[in-house]
Amino acid sequence: MAGRAGGQYAGAGDLLHLVRSGRATTRGALQEATGLSRATVGQRLDRLFRAGWLREGVGGPSGRGDKAGSPLGGRPAVRLEFDDAHAVVLAAALETRHARTALLGLTGEIVAEHAGPLAIEDGPETVLGELGVRFAELLRKADRDPASVCGIGLAVPGPVDSETGRVVQPPIMPGWDGYDIRGRLRRAFAEQTSGPAGLPVPGRAGLPALGPANIPVLVDNDANLMAYGEQRASYPECSAFALVKVSTGIGAGVVVDGAVYRGIDGGAGDIGHIRVPEGAGALCKCGSYGCLAAVASGRAVARRLTEAGVPAASGADVRALLEAGNPEAVGFAREAGRHVGEVLATVVTLLNPGVLMIAGDLAGTPFLTGVRELLYQRALPRSTAHLEVVTSCLGERAALIGAGTLVVEHLYAPRRAEERLAALGV
Repeated sequence: MAGRAGGQYAGAGDLLHLVRSGRATTRGALQEATGLSRATVGQRLDRLFRAGWLREGVGGPSGRGDKAGSPLGGRPAVRLEFDDAHAVVLAAALETRHARTALLGLTGEIVAEHAGPLAIEDGPETVLGELGVRFAELLRKADRDPASVCGIGLAVPGPVDSETGRVVQPPIMPGWDGYDIRGRLRRAFAEQTSGPAGLPVPGRAGLPALGPANIPVLVDNDANLMAYGEQRASYPECSAFALVKVSTGIGAGVVVDGAVYRGIDGGAGDIGHIRVPEGAGALCKCGSYGCLAAVASGRAVARRLTEAGVPAASGADVRALLEAGNPEAVGFAREAGRHVGEVLATVVTLLNPGVLMIAGDLAGTPFLTGVRELLYQRALPRSTAHLEVVTSCLGERAALIGAGTLVVEHLYAPRRAEERLAALGV
């Protein structure tokens, strides 16, 4: 029997989505939401149970399952839950001079993580190969089987074509333009985690393993993933959310109605290359003069500090000076915030977000003060009446959590879930 939920075919993937979203968490509620018969719901749930993706609630007082009232009447129904213990996700966030890697559960909690130097200018072959090594170390540290990894997420400091996973003309990633990041990262993971003779490790509960060489890899801009992670974790009810990352460069991520807005080819949010009058004589890493990043990024502030006799080479150096209360750093950071605030007045007027989050190395009180000064001065009161200007909640983990969340939402979306169930043979 073909059932429909909101006019859509209700397969096992649709039922999983209803359970994960909390819209229907019992068999009776699923029948009511989809119009499917009890037998059909049972058959489709059986596929999810065999895959290890669903479980019956374990929180009930009897230990035999959490009970919930049935919308169809009769005995209390057993509550259904997404089984977040059946797999894990690997994630990495690249900066210009270091990288963070993490092993995450399917609900976003970090199981193990590592942070250390890694220069993006060393090129994709070297950098992605090293990520493969670090991923394998995380799995060993957490005592997790490589076969339990369902996907990999990667955040990079450049514009990404989401269809191909390749960066497009990235100003601060020399040698990465058009490179097959997905393919190289799969190979790096496979080289470090494959069994004897390169064979995949057996899958969970007798199900076939996907194999490290075929692991799904999702790549996105770091500001996009930071915005996605922060919005999902701290502002899930905000339908228009914007995050601005100010570190070595400047970029923005926008989440609208729970989804990352990327534009036509991944170029949305690249505000660091908007021209500003104050930067007319400043050369940007992109090769143009007058970009916002040339006068207000961590690199630009570091350059000004060095010229003033305070050595600094990057946004991270500026952050350390700000934390130490260096007066020159405080003054330059506030001035940089004013430049960014002037641009953000236009961004806020265009997007009308409920939350504007400032993140990155410069996201402290001096910079935020400068942003607010110009933003509220230049933007119309109507645009800022319901606006919250805040700093990061997740800190340096934001991109990792965003990358992990993006992988999970992709792999367990209804259509993709159906494809994966078919591949598993259930």
